[in-house]
Amino acid sequence: MNSPTSEEITEKSLAAKSAVDSALRDFQEESTKSVQTAHSKVGIDAERIRSSIVRLTSNSTDELEKLTAELARLQEFLKSETERVQREIDSVLDGIGIIIEAIAPWKTAGIGNAQNPRANGRDKLKRWP
Repeated sequence: MNSPTSEEITEKSLAAKSAVDSALRDFQEESTKSVQTAHSKVGIDAERIRSSIVRLTSNSTDELEKLTAELARLQEFLKSETERVQREIDSVLDGIGIIIEAIAPWKTAGIGNAQNPRANGRDKLKRWP
């Protein structure tokens, strides 16, 4: 009889099982390596993107801080210039007030002479020979 014995069947099934297990391990290792490679590539890309964002935002932040400082200096300058111009305007107004006070008596004297017709210069000319 050439029929396989139970030992031979067991050996063949064990060999087939180990071959299947070996193929599965190889497949898992390859897929794990593939996934790890993909993950590492994604990780590298993500790190590059992160570093670019940090660099760009730090540049933007630095520029915004410089701009803010410049605007603060400009605001102080404008405030001091506004105060200076206001002081000059007040000084000019005070000077105009003094001039008006000095001219006021002449103006009232001129009005009084204009109302008195005999006080003008023509009357005096008529009396001359």
